[in-house]
Amino acid sequence: MATISTPHYLLDQARRRFTPTLNTIPGMGAVEKRLRERDWPQFELAQAPVGSGLKTVMGDSGLPLLGHMVETFRGGPEYLLQVYRKYGPIHYAYSPALPAVTALGPDATQAVFSNKNKDFSQKGWHPVIGPFFNRGLMMLDFDEHMYHRRIMQEAFTRTRLSGYVEHIDRVASLVIANDWVANDPRFLFHPAVKELTLDIASVVFMGHEPGSDHDLVTKVNAAFTTTTRAGGAIIRTSVPPFKWWRGLQARKVLEDYFSERLKERRNAEGTDMLTVLCHTADDDGNTFTDDDIVNHMIFLMMAAHDTSTSTLTTMANQLAANPEWQERCRDESDRLGDGPLDIEALEKLETLDLVINESLRMVTPLPFNVRQAVRDTELLGFFIPAGTNVNVWPGLNHRLPELWTDPEKFDPARFAEPRNEHKRHRYAFAPFGGGAHKCIGMVFGQLEIKTVMHRLLRKYRLELPHPGYQPRYDYAGMPVPMDGMPIVLRPLH
Repeated sequence: MATISTPHYLLDQARRRFTPTLNTIPGMGAVEKRLRERDWPQFELAQAPVGSGLKTVMGDSGLPLLGHMVETFRGGPEYLLQVYRKYGPIHYAYSPALPAVTALGPDATQAVFSNKNKDFSQKGWHPVIGPFFNRGLMMLDFDEHMYHRRIMQEAFTRTRLSGYVEHIDRVASLVIANDWVANDPRFLFHPAVKELTLDIASVVFMGHEPGSDHDLVTKVNAAFTTTTRAGGAIIRTSVPPFKWWRGLQARKVLEDYFSERLKERRNAEGTDMLTVLCHTADDDGNTFTDDDIVNHMIFLMMAAHDTSTSTLTTMANQLAANPEWQERCRDESDRLGDGPLDIEALEKLETLDLVINESLRMVTPLPFNVRQAVRDTELLGFFIPAGTNVNVWPGLNHRLPELWTDPEKFDPARFAEPRNEHKRHRYAFAPFGGGAHKCIGMVFGQLEIKTVMHRLLRKYRLELPHPGYQPRYDYAGMPVPMDGMPIVLRPLH
């Protein structure tokens, strides 16, 4: 039976508490409160052209060097809601690291995501994560993006997804049954499920069997974790030992790994994603180069495991806090039983679909998206100069009381008939982005999440570590529970 090492647990808790970040440095809560209460001097981003009829975007600089990083990294969508109420849907935030117009609310989201005149490019991502996910699908624009997307779409057909589900189920069943610790409030769900989704990714994406090449897989998974978090660095230059530098070193580890692995898979057969991409072509016979595959695999691994990790963590917390919904989900899983899973079986878990959506709404794995204006343009009647970064916050839309009834409440029924609150605006609910760049792996992620949660609910009852427990999140990138999200797993049998 799996157990928790007390020294390892205490060391992990010390690291979480004492590693200096904007969320852990003593006194930062008081600093954030004062920053939020301050009225910053406003200035013009750029004067709208005479006779254009457009309004001029106003903005401020926040703190020297940091801008509004303190408020954003600590408050996330809650802070952006304050900005929206105070300044409206379009406001400029200057900082030396990431100057950008914040485009807030569902109308702004729709205008940027639909991108009817191709005024906004993905280049806004480049200063954020560009060095770490170079030429991944999300980083490409317009015709080039569609060219790559058409080829990659062949890796996400229903037939391919069916094969992936078999791998996901095999790994999830094994790990949940043997590696997760029961009846211990020290069990931290977030790192455990992150390790599980990386194990799944090593099988589904890289073709490693569970337990094989343990040292190599561990090294690669650690590199993914480092690379993914590097975009939230405050010191955004390659100076050791800071986060940005560590991310670049980790990216090199991933490039070397996939380049070597690619040589093995080019002439091999298999249902893992790497092998599939080696042999995939679009209807015109176009295929990926070796460099394309390396870049896409690094991006896909990040996008696949981090978003699933985040959603599963939120689901576990909310199902533990709302046992009536946990029992509704378990009833459906009980009817499905312990047999092998396939897409048809997972589609019967309709209550889990509601819980997934509500969890994505409450803690959106990617709460913001970044674009850049490729030419002088307008956004909701405001003048946006060429080269301006534009940050869109779908995670804010998910908290607006004008769109959602009691938005702070966990209420999956809001997604079901007859309420359908997610249909009140086309972009009331947009956890997977929208437009041409809507997440290509959306269905894969939902199948992975349902498979893991089905197996978990068949084996355990989920409980909070203590009544009234509420997690705190670090928003320096994808939202991460700062304490690791303790959950007690009570065996059902």
